[in-house]
Formats: sequence, structure tokens, C-alpha cells
Amino acid sequence: MKFILEVDMGDTAFDGEAVSELGRILRYWGGNLHHYDLKPGDGSPIYDSAYREVGRWSITTEP
Repeated sequence: MKFILEVDMGDTAFDGEAVSELGRILRYWGGNLHHYDLKPGDGSPIYDSAYREVGRWSITTEP
């Protein structure tokens, strides 16, 4: 199985705040993983601090 986390930081890398925004995303979504079985097919959209969809995490069976 593979855990995939993809985040689009846009052309401005979150308006120059990439470190803090990515840190927040990792803390928030990492903390929410216990709500999932983490089996192939599981996943969820990822939102930034302005509640815009900026990516997705998923579990796949890809090597």
C-alpha cells in the first residue's frame, strides 16, 4: 500500500507562507487519520487555512 499526500501551493507558494501553511496542513490532517481505516480507497480532500481545497490524501495499492 502507499499513502499519497498531494498539496498544490499555487503559483505563490501560499503567498510566501508555505512553511506555516504546510505545517498546519500536516498537523491537522495527520491528527485526523485515526478516523480512517487506512485501507486502499480511503482518502480525503485537503483544505488550507482559508478553507480552499488544495489537495488530497489517499491510500492506494500502487507499489
